[in-house]
Amino acid sequence: MNHSAREEEWAVWMRAAIGGDAQAYHRFLTAVAPHLRAMARRRCDQLGAPVSEAEDVVQEVLLAIHLKRGTWDSSRPIGPWLSTIVRNKLIDSLRRRGRHMSVPIDDVIDFLEAEEHTDALDRFDVDRMLELLKDPQKTIVRSISVEGSSVRETADRLKMTEGAVRVALHRALKMLAALYRSETSENR
Repeated sequence: MNHSAREEEWAVWMRAAIGGDAQAYHRFLTAVAPHLRAMARRRCDQLGAPVSEAEDVVQEVLLAIHLKRGTWDSSRPIGPWLSTIVRNKLIDSLRRRGRHMSVPIDDVIDFLEAEEHTDALDRFDVDRMLELLKDPQKTIVRSISVEGSSVRETADRLKMTEGAVRVALHRALKMLAALYRSETSENR
């Protein structure tokens, strides 16, 4: 049976199924499933999706056919309608899955290791900027922003409340930002 004769037979069965013939609908689904599976595998291969994705797509296509069979224009060929459903369901599946790449960690470990050194000029800039602050702001910024201590640890060490440390830190950072902006605008 050639391609167009096969599709015409499918169309006859689908028309009968839409009219309520359950046996025709069963024949249609049984006949069309292998075609849908081959089409889904071919499209998965073309788009670089795993072949295992094809069976999920076929199941979604069969469900879509069942739910949308009333939208098929029986005066038109059924093949393009089926192809469109397969394409759309595959695209939906790829979107849901997203692009996932798997790279063995051994292949990139050399690039992930960061060097543990601080640039002397950066350290000098930080120290110079901190000298513009008064205590306890200078101590608070150094403790939290440079050394990585928590607000609670800093408050306990300085015998201050956590709220007072947060306010002082906020004001100090705001002042440093203003000083930095004015300094960089002068250097332009």
